[in-house]
This record gives sequence, C-alpha cells and structure tokens, in this order.
Amino acid sequence: MNLPSDIRYHKEHTWVRVEGDIAVVGITDYAQEKLGEVLFVDLPEVGDRIKKDEVFGSIESGKVASDLYAPVSGEVVEVNEVLAESPELVNESPYEKGWMIKVKMCDPADLEGLMDAVEYSELLK
Repeated sequence: MNLPSDIRYHKEHTWVRVEGDIAVVGITDYAQEKLGEVLFVDLPEVGDRIKKDEVFGSIESGKVASDLYAPVSGEVVEVNEVLAESPELVNESPYEKGWMIKVKMCDPADLEGLMDAVEYSELLK
C-alpha cells in the first residue's frame, strides 16, 4: 500500500497535501483499494465551503457508494474535472492524477488533528 510521507491523513481515509494556503484533497490508496473500481465521483463546486469532518461529496464503485469527509475547512477553489470522464484515475493514481478538490484553508490548525503516514498505517492495522 502506498502511503506518501508528505501528506496528512484523515481517519475517514481522505488525505491532504498542503501547497501554501491551498490543500489538495483526495482519498487514500487504502480507500480506493477497498472501494474497488471507482465509477463516479460527486464533488462540490468551486466557491462551495466545506467543513472539517463533514461530508463534501461522495464516491461510487461497483461495490458501494461512500461519503467523502473533509480533512480541512475552507473554500473550494478547484475541482478535478477530469474525474467526471475518468473516475478510474482515483484507482490508478489516488495521490497524483486522482486528486479531487483544492481548498483554500480557513484555519491551518485543522492540519494538527490529522495523521502522518506512520499513524495512518497504525490505524489500518
């Protein structure tokens, strides 16, 4: 399982990579593996506000539909539009091409409650 060390992990299997005051958000390799083949991703629109620990969208696979939980709070500034036509990118490249949204964080302290790769791997045991 791929767990990059440069990102932070939420207990509900989303991740965040910080680029300045922008948080790039997606689901973990573990989550995409458990979901199976991703068929559809429902994401918020640019300008929407999301709140840490609350649902910001959903993801559907051949097995199940699951809610997506926000690892940080803020305003959505970009959505990965490619996922509308190619949701399989979430399976193929969950940390790179399969990212979901970019959020302008309103409180960098949100990051403090997230796990690093070691802590997240412990959660998965």
